[in-house]
Amino acid sequence: MLENFRHFKAGPDPFGRVWQVDLLWIQNAIAIRHSDAIDVKFLLSSGDTVLERVVSLRHPDLLQLSRETGRPLTDPWCMSLAARRLIRMIETGEDFEKPLVTVRMEELRGYALEGAPK
Repeated sequence: MLENFRHFKAGPDPFGRVWQVDLLWIQNAIAIRHSDAIDVKFLLSSGDTVLERVVSLRHPDLLQLSRETGRPLTDPWCMSLAARRLIRMIETGEDFEKPLVTVRMEELRGYALEGAPK
């Protein structure tokens, strides 16, 4: 179980690379792109390759999921959900080429349950 969502390794990706991942920022997307979402930006590096990826979490989905799970909507929880999506992107190659990915509610629910205390 990944415990540090600010600085971690992920992979291997479909090409066998392991990525060092660092959180750059978490921000309300209304301020930067007029979207009702929380954006979480990560810096990824593997060898000489450095990439930036933003995982966007829709605010209405987060509010609904917070009600469903009884978890408060906090920055660490959003960071955890976004990191889980990024790890999936790295390991599967799914959406990895996209600089901005919005997480669908069904995925978000799965990541929330994955990280729920037993």
